Amino acid sequence: MVHDFPDTATFLNEQDRARVIRRLKLDQQSSAEHEEFKMDYFWSAVKDYKMWLGMFIYMGSAMPLYAFALFLPTIIAEMGYTSTKAQLLSVPPYAGAAILTILVGLYADRTKRRGLSNIVVGPIAIVGFAMLLGSQNAHVKYAGTFLGALGIYPCIANTISWVSNNIEGVYKRGIVLGFVIGWGNFNGIVSSNIFFQAPKFTVGHATIIAYLVVCLLGGSALQTVLLRRENAARLSGRRNHLIEGLSKEDQEKLGDMRPSFIYTT
Repeated sequence: MVHDFPDTATFLNEQDRARVIRRLKLDQQSSAEHEEFKMDYFWSAVKDYKMWLGMFIYMGSAMPLYAFALFLPTIIAEMGYTSTKAQLLSVPPYAGAAILTILVGLYADRTKRRGLSNIVVGPIAIVGFAMLLGSQNAHVKYAGTFLGALGIYPCIANTISWVSNNIEGVYKRGIVLGFVIGWGNFNGIVSSNIFFQAPKFTVGHATIIAYLVVCLLGGSALQTVLLRRENAARLSGRRNHLIEGLSKEDQEKLGDMRPSFIYTT
């Protein structure tokens, strides 16, 4: 049902196949036609700082994401709701986050400013968790969960897209995303072990704020600076020596290391 490459998709005619490959190449995917797996792709991924920085950024939003299910029911119970009403009150923070995730996605897709999107949206979550940490009023904490969700969920989708945009080659990209998403999900273990002081959860909320400030915001700012600096070097011709004497085919094999590949910042 799902084909690896356009050239193996039996449901495409030659004209459709050429159109799909052209669109992929316009999106800087030079390996759109075909690619065979080699261990070189694994080592290339492991040596790429963008993978490790992507893991660092993603853990800053994935760990707080897992925490919601651990403290939101306690807050709703503090407000005096139980049963069906309690279940319904757990929905609005996620609904608001879903809407903002779509809006941020549209903005980031159009402008290619994914780092800026994280940097702008992330502080909303920090404010939300600061409210959760600093107040014992159930209604204030419930409002804090709205801000927390609004700041975290868009960064989840945006960070994964950011990593994907900046890795060329289907196998290298798959390896990198596996590391990034796997490491982020692994940090869910942290979430399940820091909420043990009900109903205040001081350690839990403080740890999440640290993750948001250091990993999500700090990591996003650092990667944005590094990628913009690299783009400037490529546009000025300082990376052209990497392709001297190489054929067009060999240049494409360089993937995102080729000078013509411009990173999404």
